[in-house]
Amino acid sequence: MSIQPKGEDLRKAVKWVSEERKYNQEKELKALIEEACLKFNLSPMDADFLLRTLLEQEK
Repeated sequence: MSIQPKGEDLRKAVKWVSEERKYNQEKELKALIEEACLKFNLSPMDADFLLRTLLEQEK
């Protein structure tokens, strides 16, 4: 069993979405965020933070 610091999955998700956007530009941001939430098993609060933060960066 590995012990990760709190928020490590969220950091990995942000990094993953950023990398995916570089190589998969035609995919919508919301779809990438949903995929990241499942891939990194984010809590609803982390998922909401990820969505708000990345959508704000889009503007």
